[in-house]
Amino acid sequence: MTKNEKNIVWHQQNITQEKRAELTAQKPCILWFTGLSGSGKSTIANALEEMLFHNKNFTYLLDGDNIRHGLNSDLGFDEASRVENIRRVGEVAKLFVDSGQIVLTAFISPFASDRELVRSLVKKDEFIEVFIDTPLDVCESRDPKGLYKKARAGEIRDFTGIDSPYESPKNAEIHIENDNLSVEEASEIIIKFLIDNKYIIWRN
Repeated sequence: MTKNEKNIVWHQQNITQEKRAELTAQKPCILWFTGLSGSGKSTIANALEEMLFHNKNFTYLLDGDNIRHGLNSDLGFDEASRVENIRRVGEVAKLFVDSGQIVLTAFISPFASDRELVRSLVKKDEFIEVFIDTPLDVCESRDPKGLYKKARAGEIRDFTGIDSPYESPKNAEIHIENDNLSVEEASEIIIKFLIDNKYIIWRN
C-alpha cells in the first residue's frame, strides 16, 4: 500500500445494491460476452439489450471499440494493454452491478485469467460468462471491419486467432455455437437463462 492509498477510505452509501435491485425488480449481473473478432458478440449483445429494454429492464452495454474511444483510449493492443483494458472494464462493470443494473459487455477478452479476474470482482452469481463460439473460418469470412485481412497481410500484429491465442472458456454459464443461429435465436437462449435463473421477470 502506497502513502496515498493509506489515506483512501471506502465511503459507505445509504442506498445499497439490494435497495437498488428492489427498485429495478431485477437481479443485477454482468453478462460477459467473449469470443473472436467477428463472432457476433456486439451484434447479439446489442439485440439482447434492446429486448431487455422493451421488457422494462435497466441495462447498459459496454462495447470494446466504444470503450477504447474514451476510458481506454490511452491503451494499445499489446498483451499488457489488453490485460489493463479488461481490468478497467471489469471495475466499471462492477459499479453498474452495484447500481442495480444488468450490464452487458462485449469484449474479445482472449485470456481466461482476465475473465476470471472480473468474475472475482463481484458475487458468484453476478458474473455470467457468455461464450459466443464461432469458428475462426466463419469469423474470418465475415470480417466486418477488414481486420483479418490486415492481420493476414501482416499489417496488424498480435491479432487474436491469427498470431495471438484465444483461450476458450471451459465452463461458461452460457455457450452459444453461433455459426448457424440467427441473432434472435442466440438472444432468446440468453433470455431463457435469465428467466430460468430469476435474473428477470419476462413481461412480454
